[in-house]
Amino acid sequence: MEPSQLFLRFGASLAIGFMIGLQREFATRGEDQEIVAGERTFALMGLVGALAAMAADELQSPLAFIGIILLLGIFSAVAYFIDAWRGYVGLTTEVAIVVTVLIGALSYWGYLVLAVALGIATTMLLSLKLETDRFVRALTREDIFAALQFAVISAIILPVLPNVSFLPQPFDVLNPFKIWLMVVFISGISFLGYLAIKLVGPEQGIGIIGFLGGLVSSTAVTLSFSERSGREPGLSRQFALAIMVAWTVMFVRVLIAVGVLNRQLLSVVWMPLAAAGVVGMLYAIYLFFSQRVAERGMVQFSNPFDLKSAIKFGLLYAVVLLISRTAQMYLGDTGLLLSALVSGIADVDAITLSMAELSSAEGLDVHIASRAIVVATMSNTAVKGGIALMGGSVALRRALWPGILLLASAGVSVAFFV
Repeated sequence: MEPSQLFLRFGASLAIGFMIGLQREFATRGEDQEIVAGERTFALMGLVGALAAMAADELQSPLAFIGIILLLGIFSAVAYFIDAWRGYVGLTTEVAIVVTVLIGALSYWGYLVLAVALGIATTMLLSLKLETDRFVRALTREDIFAALQFAVISAIILPVLPNVSFLPQPFDVLNPFKIWLMVVFISGISFLGYLAIKLVGPEQGIGIIGFLGGLVSSTAVTLSFSERSGREPGLSRQFALAIMVAWTVMFVRVLIAVGVLNRQLLSVVWMPLAAAGVVGMLYAIYLFFSQRVAERGMVQFSNPFDLKSAIKFGLLYAVVLLISRTAQMYLGDTGLLLSALVSGIADVDAITLSMAELSSAEGLDVHIASRAIVVATMSNTAVKGGIALMGGSVALRRALWPGILLLASAGVSVAFFV
């Protein structure tokens, strides 16, 4: 090996070890505890890993590497028992030492990108102690059960479903595997948004909750803040900001779903949805700079996933898919747009996934599918706008109605006239 390569690999192991050790030293700053290893020791541990790998390479025997790792394991075990005897129970630093040594070995073996990635990931994980502790405390038994159910539908049920249609047209669109795959896909997006809310806490700033709530349920955000505006009319502009942000995130969510499932449809539908999203974002910025009071908001989100909800969405998606296919076969494009208008009142995800499927596998024109998605999103936005205008305060209605008109005008104009 060239000397430059040796210096690069040993330097990487040294730097990664120093970075991890720096975090360990910083994490215990101000605590009445002597840590097992700081930045210098961790840097040396990274070098030990690289040297152990080099020794095994030069001696052409893995026993040298294994022996050095075992020796360090004994040192770490002794350090742990000493800390436990002093009353400090925890294996984090000792395990980090082992990881650092192995990262040093990876650096010597030439896996520099992997070594750097693992070093950064390890440092981040060690630094997120407060956030992960808060996240765990915020979890409920229902959350754990919901996560297990999500694992069941994605890892156990999905693989055994037949990926074939058994019925004639228009029922040939009812493919069990594809229908359940869409259930997993949408449930996963909502579940990740819910976990993000659990991580930051539901009491965070109204704008943040509007953003994260849009990933879970923009309707829930609309209902919650519309109701609160009646009790706290002085904060109506802040509530309008959260609602507008949630509606804007809905357009982003639809674009993500279409992009994952049908790139050709995305190339058409992105423009009207992006236009609506940009208008919504600009209006949200206007509301942000025009608000007078900083406020933190609390919105109660229930876990968006359970097996019953998954089955209901699967049935809804299958029905919307069948209605859309039937309307397109017998009523043409007009019937398809009408079905999108009606479906969007209840749910945007189902009609979005239906259009992505029909334009991909059934030969539906992507421009018609794009217009159907836009009609559905505007229909859904109109319903949520009606909820806010009927259930919110006078100040909330005054703040929101221009945004509703701008959103609808931007999306429909670009979809049908550009």
